[in-house]
Amino acid sequence: MAVVILYGSEGGTSELVADNIADVLGDYGDTSLYDMMEFDAGDLDPENFHVIVCSTYGDGELPTGAEPFFEGLEEDEPDLTGLQFALFGLGDKVYEETYNRGGEIIAEKLVSLGAVQVGEHGRHDGSSSIRPKDQAEEWAKNIGEEFLG
Repeated sequence: MAVVILYGSEGGTSELVADNIADVLGDYGDTSLYDMMEFDAGDLDPENFHVIVCSTYGDGELPTGAEPFFEGLEEDEPDLTGLQFALFGLGDKVYEETYNRGGEIIAEKLVSLGAVQVGEHGRHDGSSSIRPKDQAEEWAKNIGEEFLG
């Protein structure tokens, strides 16, 4: 099973985090990394394990980098039965009502199309002293051991 990591970012942090996750999950086999701006929703393959890394922008919206992928999901409505994915979101608890909402929007859409979210929904808080890549690496180790090991 290949691991496909998709990231949606506004300022680039999700891409950096996704790179770190790819390094960790590379120990479990073939791992590829894609910007959601350049990944066609129709290419989601239930034979692969997917990791979504998504930030939150504005008032709890998707970052610009995730919009084309999300729009593709909405327009094409692919049957994602059998697809498993894990999600790591980035946000800031200062925005209580919309904290990590970008990742939640993507997860809800994938689930509505038949995919299954597995593992803990990773949520980085930009207000914390923990660096996002450090939290993501620990999260990825747990995902790897639980679902890919």
